[in-house]
Amino acid sequence: MYMADNHIPKSWCLVRLGDFVENEKGKKPKNQQEKRDERYCYPYVDIEAFEDNVIKSYADGINCRFCSTDDFLMVWDGSRSGLVGKGIDGALGSTLIRINFPGIHNDYAYYFLQSKYLQINSRAKGSGTPHVDPDLLWNYSFPIPPLNEQHRIVAKIEELFSELDKGVESLKKAREQLKVYRQALLKHAFEGKLTEQWRKENADKLETADQLLDRIKHEREARYQQQLEEWKAAVKQWEVNGKDGKKPAKPKKAQERSLPTEKEIAKLPELPDSFIYIFLSSLGDLGRGKSKHRPRNAPELFGGKYPFIQTGEVKAANRIVNDYEQTLSEFGLAQSKLWPKGTLCITIAANIAETAFLGFDGCFPDSVVGFTANERFVNPKYIELFIMSARTRIDAYAPATAQKNINLTTLENLVVPFTSIKQQNKVIDYLDEQFSIIHQQIKDIDENLLKCKALRQTILKKAFSGQLVPQDPNDEPASVLLERIAREKAEAVATVKKGRKVKKSQNV
Repeated sequence: MYMADNHIPKSWCLVRLGDFVENEKGKKPKNQQEKRDERYCYPYVDIEAFEDNVIKSYADGINCRFCSTDDFLMVWDGSRSGLVGKGIDGALGSTLIRINFPGIHNDYAYYFLQSKYLQINSRAKGSGTPHVDPDLLWNYSFPIPPLNEQHRIVAKIEELFSELDKGVESLKKAREQLKVYRQALLKHAFEGKLTEQWRKENADKLETADQLLDRIKHEREARYQQQLEEWKAAVKQWEVNGKDGKKPAKPKKAQERSLPTEKEIAKLPELPDSFIYIFLSSLGDLGRGKSKHRPRNAPELFGGKYPFIQTGEVKAANRIVNDYEQTLSEFGLAQSKLWPKGTLCITIAANIAETAFLGFDGCFPDSVVGFTANERFVNPKYIELFIMSARTRIDAYAPATAQKNINLTTLENLVVPFTSIKQQNKVIDYLDEQFSIIHQQIKDIDENLLKCKALRQTILKKAFSGQLVPQDPNDEPASVLLERIAREKAEAVATVKKGRKVKKSQNV
């Protein structure tokens, strides 16, 4: 029955876990309903009830298996298999098992299994829905200390875990506060509040709204003329090359857009005099990515040298997309478009309004919009930061469907608080500085959260090796406890057998 182990105190015993456990797998009740009444009065304890304490239905008790607060429960099936928690009064669901250790402090066993969760979960069985491997679980070597020491160990674990939980709660709260502060900085930046002092110091150099609009108009025309000259040069080169390939397309002159109406502006924050509201489409070129071929996953589209990014890679990027998993072939490129390095990518499906700059020339599908700023009067980082600040408002444009998305028109009509390039750069510098500090603080918090998680495992490891609390020589040794448990089990079995014999003789 006992296993030899030199790594536990002499008053302890090492046993096979399955020799001391009582367990019963749950069963889905035959009859359930959402509301509780006199008949349907047993809460149905499924994984959601177990993890989140959310009861969604009630059983009538027929064909049920029950659990109580005296048990502890383990998830047997699914991605969380091996997770243990305190019991709940009710009808036990089929994905859970209830566990008891008669004669042993149940919470001591509970914490022991909690220490094994990662191993149990990572070694779950089954090609479909994974489930706990009973051969792994019940064959664990289970260290049993004297009963009094079990109580001391549980009390110490709960004391230390309580302190840890308070620390974790404080760290998570601090992390959320930093995120709120970050969003507040963005909001203030595009209401002109962050650069208020700078404007006072440079009052004689600030452009008025009319001057800003004149500059935008002049620079847009200058850019168009530059594009025309570049097009003419490209056409000449095309002719020199014997008109090989497709003739370069003539650039289209951007249409002049009216400003947002007073009605539209009235819904937005009031701006300082050196800011104006203007549509995003007036500040650069917007276009959806291309992936015309159907089916989209045709193998001949991929495997070449042209990076092809998806919305998930934009979301995962830290402001610059440097990684990609797929590439397009020459055939794939022919039905797509190669966007230049530095293009601001804006997602319009699945992950709404996530942004990042291309760190290379690359392609993307029509679930991503590319924005190229007119850098004569717009710093593209300013637009990136504004979209970051307006993400919640942009997301509100997405229809309430399973696959949320916005469209190109939504972004074209996005109203941007705009100012001179000098003030844009001040906004960017201030936000970059503050974001760097916030990023480091969040990184430090995340590292401390990992340390808390590791410390929790260290506590459990010490608990089950006899190092967490001191041993008391006056405690009854675990061997005596186990002998008593074995004797009580034998007596219980004998009583059951005797009852069966009496019942059988009465029937005769």
